[in-house]
Amino acid sequence: MAVGLVALLDDIAAFAKLAAASVDDIGAAAGRASVKATGVVIDDTAVTPQYVAGLAAKRELPVIKRIAMGSLRNKLLFILPAALLLSEYLPVLLTPLLMVGGTYLAFEGAEKLWEMVSGKHGKAVDDAAAKKAVDEDSVVSSAVRTDFILSAEIMVIALNEVAEEGFWARAIILVIVALLITAVVYGIVGLIVKMDDIGLHLAGRNTGWVKSFGHGLVKAMPRVMGVISIVGTVAMLWVGGHILLQGTYDLGWHAPYDLLHVLEEAVHGVTAVGGFLVWLVDTLGSAIVGVVVGAVVVTVVHFIPRKNKHH
Repeated sequence: MAVGLVALLDDIAAFAKLAAASVDDIGAAAGRASVKATGVVIDDTAVTPQYVAGLAAKRELPVIKRIAMGSLRNKLLFILPAALLLSEYLPVLLTPLLMVGGTYLAFEGAEKLWEMVSGKHGKAVDDAAAKKAVDEDSVVSSAVRTDFILSAEIMVIALNEVAEEGFWARAIILVIVALLITAVVYGIVGLIVKMDDIGLHLAGRNTGWVKSFGHGLVKAMPRVMGVISIVGTVAMLWVGGHILLQGTYDLGWHAPYDLLHVLEEAVHGVTAVGGFLVWLVDTLGSAIVGVVVGAVVVTVVHFIPRKNKHH
């Protein structure tokens, strides 16, 4: 009896270790998948604050919460089931779909770059800030539509990272990624949007250094938002270009990716900074691809139709 009990306890312990290992594996895979989507997450974080421009301060967080819930609904109810079914029955379509998303990101990045160069971006921001009243339902609807594209990209990138896992493991990992990414993105967005209010609150305190810090925070926020916008644009071009490079390689056209790999190997051996230079070459190469592809799409979307209409 004692021997049987010991054997049973051993079996339970072994099963518990196996379960713990499986949980660790899923957690690690979810972490890898989330990190892989970092570029799109940065973009999502940079884009969303623009939608609350013109809202009353007390309505900013409630609107961000509504956008966050819409984002989570997109991920869990629409994108996740579709991505899982494709990965199970039509995995061959994942790479082309990922490349479509990469092309969209390159287009968005190139369009923002063109707005910065042409000066149209600043005027659009001024017009948005000048609005006296904002339809919250329209704001949320527009933001959730944009988020759908970015969320789809995040989930497909994450799925591509864990494609070798079993069906239910992939499902659990994608749910974790959806919850984690949504919490991180909209938590940061909420903090960014309310940072000037935090600065104003601190500026009203009696303590000298706290008051000075609050004033500095208020003054710094416009510059911080400008930097976030630039980072978001660069992230779109870099991530979009990298997706396109990897996608063309996976589909059989190896030359662009191989050329970038040769350049990476050339700088890899540089003492102390080799790793950084490899990252820099990959980032610049991917961004160049993003700019080129994005510029072509921007030209097709904006300029060719306008010429045809003029004629």
